Amino acid sequence: MTVRIKDVALAAGVSVATVSRALGDGPVSDELRKKVEAAVAATGYLPNLSARRLRSQHSHTIGLIVSDIRNPFFTAVSRAVEDAAYAVGMRVILCNTDENPQKEAMYLRLMQEERVTGVIFAPTRATAQKLDPQQLGFPVVLIDRAAPPGHADAVVLDNAEAASLLVEHLLAQGYQRIGGLFGNTSTTGAERYAGVLAAMQRHGLQAEARFIAPTPEAAEQAMRAWLAEPAVPQALIASNGLVLLGMLRGARAAGIAIPQQLALAGFDNDNWTELAGPGLTVIEQPVYDIGRTAMKMLLERLEDPARSARKVVLSGRLVVRGSTSA
Repeated sequence: MTVRIKDVALAAGVSVATVSRALGDGPVSDELRKKVEAAVAATGYLPNLSARRLRSQHSHTIGLIVSDIRNPFFTAVSRAVEDAAYAVGMRVILCNTDENPQKEAMYLRLMQEERVTGVIFAPTRATAQKLDPQQLGFPVVLIDRAAPPGHADAVVLDNAEAASLLVEHLLAQGYQRIGGLFGNTSTTGAERYAGVLAAMQRHGLQAEARFIAPTPEAAEQAMRAWLAEPAVPQALIASNGLVLLGMLRGARAAGIAIPQQLALAGFDNDNWTELAGPGLTVIEQPVYDIGRTAMKMLLERLEDPARSARKVVLSGRLVVRGSTSA
């Protein structure tokens, strides 16, 4: 039989209203709250969360919307967000958009329907440009990607600095013709390309770049096509870990030795990067700090909804391995 709130009240020896207040963080004594909680455990009662949300207008739930859950970067960020949310008594709803603006819009509507407390979001460039948290009805903190200044709080990597670290390392190793594959759906790929381009131009050099969907499949296909051309750069940079994986697959399919025939580097210090071939040179992002900081900023926004939007920029670390040996 379904256990009703009346059954809990009977077991606890209190009124239904007292049970409702105790379960909804209402004004009851600690003694009564413990008595109700014991009755809930004894009867196996499951509260109607949907009804409670309708009454309180507050769900104690955080929405986490990421672009590709296959990407270990977002897996690690998700863990940090969930850890921080759990510590303050909140739950997390995780959604995956596949870099699709239509799916992003669908999940933002879902967050409104679920009456979430706030959302942590990695949007496509198209969605970031028009994002308005005030119209959504809940605070938003962006991760990995940024909206136009003043639109929303954000936690991002210093992409220009990180890209410059990769370029300067490759130049120091003797590579002059440097190119890369960059994701075409987010501000992140564009910023990393701009960082590579600026670093190369400081040395009077040009960067060769191609823009693709940021997936292993697209990267492998683009890599195969590039390596089939007569003139190939001496070194290539991948704009994220999934792109780096696809590029490595493409190089292996073409029989290209890393680094003897081509140097390869990228972003994201995923576990597999130290095991692939001679080990891949990468930028390590502070992924846990990104997730934890995003949750902290969301809580601060809830405390002070009127404050100006902030952008927190974190630094990456260059991890040098055999794929970029001189």
